[in-house]
Amino acid sequence: MKRRLFATVGVITMLAVSGCGGTDSEDTAGGAGATPSMSASAPMASASPSMMSGQFGSGCAAVPTDPANPGSFEAMAKVPVATAASGNPLLSTLVTAVKKAGLVDSLNGAQGVTVFAPTNDAFAKIPKADLDKVLADDAMLKKVLTYHVVTAQLSPDTLAGTHKTLQGGDLMVTGSGSSFTVNGTSMVVCGNVSTANATVYIVDTVLMPKS
Repeated sequence: MKRRLFATVGVITMLAVSGCGGTDSEDTAGGAGATPSMSASAPMASASPSMMSGQFGSGCAAVPTDPANPGSFEAMAKVPVATAASGNPLLSTLVTAVKKAGLVDSLNGAQGVTVFAPTNDAFAKIPKADLDKVLADDAMLKKVLTYHVVTAQLSPDTLAGTHKTLQGGDLMVTGSGSSFTVNGTSMVVCGNVSTANATVYIVDTVLMPKS
């Protein structure tokens, strides 16, 4: 009887030690359970900053990658939208227009908005005479610029649809995933850019409100 008891205890002890040994090896690898296997899959660490933070689009490649550069995604995320745009080399013409229209403070003070920001090349598509005319007319310029600002903060998942702008009119976004078009003509070339008070979608064509 004693021999059987000792044999049973021995088996139980061996099983317990074996179980603990498995746990120790998992702990050595980085922790127990599913967490070690997830943390061990290191490819995420090599993803680009834009992919990790959710930005998308071919135009994102032109954004500075040095976090110390005021035009980088990291720097833009820390300041309000008009200030953020002023550091981005793709948006210098837009910044000039925003300053000319006296909209810097109102854009920086807005909360939870979405800005469709035309690139310098987008403004270059407008015939010079027409662009000069708009820039010379403060009321018209303000109307055009506020048409690029939606009164809600849109993520890529909620971007498609019809949205009310600060100008009062609606704009329509179509598409999905990482491919979106605004009003049927303006492509999002770098999307889901965060600033302290807004989400920015950089577009390749200036949006014009209906007269």
